[in-house]
Amino acid sequence: MLFVGLAVFVVGHLWKRILTGMYERTGPSAKSISAVTIILGLVLIVLGYRNTNFVSVYAPPEWGIPINWVLMFVAVGLLGAGHSKGRIKAWFRHPMLMSVIVWSVAHLLANGDLASVVLFGTLGLWALSQIFVVNAATRPWERPAPGPIVRDFVLLGITIFVYATMIGLHAFLGVNPFGSIS
Repeated sequence: MLFVGLAVFVVGHLWKRILTGMYERTGPSAKSISAVTIILGLVLIVLGYRNTNFVSVYAPPEWGIPINWVLMFVAVGLLGAGHSKGRIKAWFRHPMLMSVIVWSVAHLLANGDLASVVLFGTLGLWALSQIFVVNAATRPWERPAPGPIVRDFVLLGITIFVYATMIGLHAFLGVNPFGSIS
């Protein structure tokens, strides 16, 4: 189920770039089809990951979990930067995809089981490939004008709130992000 979910998720994101003619012929409903496909992929990923037996691939380093905490804060901030109107928006062309890469690396440092390697490794490689695919399919990036710095402080506040919420959600699901991620 994990593999199927990852495949559905990736196809939901890539068909716009790979099957351009089909995407354009689909018309206005193409975005809805993409959204439903991506959400279905996410549901299958979560169910598949949670129902996979633990198979150790490597022993994560002892410092992997504390580094995970820091990297996850950065990942949440980058995710928000994609929607920010502050100065940070002008720093990165693909902040949301960079967020996925940081999230993947963070979790690979804290988890050494097969399901984690498949999930986080695949999504990290997917995000990296998306950067190359998008860059190849679009014109060179024109850096946006930086917005007011107050918006960056708003982003910081939202990042802190979302990060704290994610910690609470992990705890609610029975996962202790401060002891063991898996």
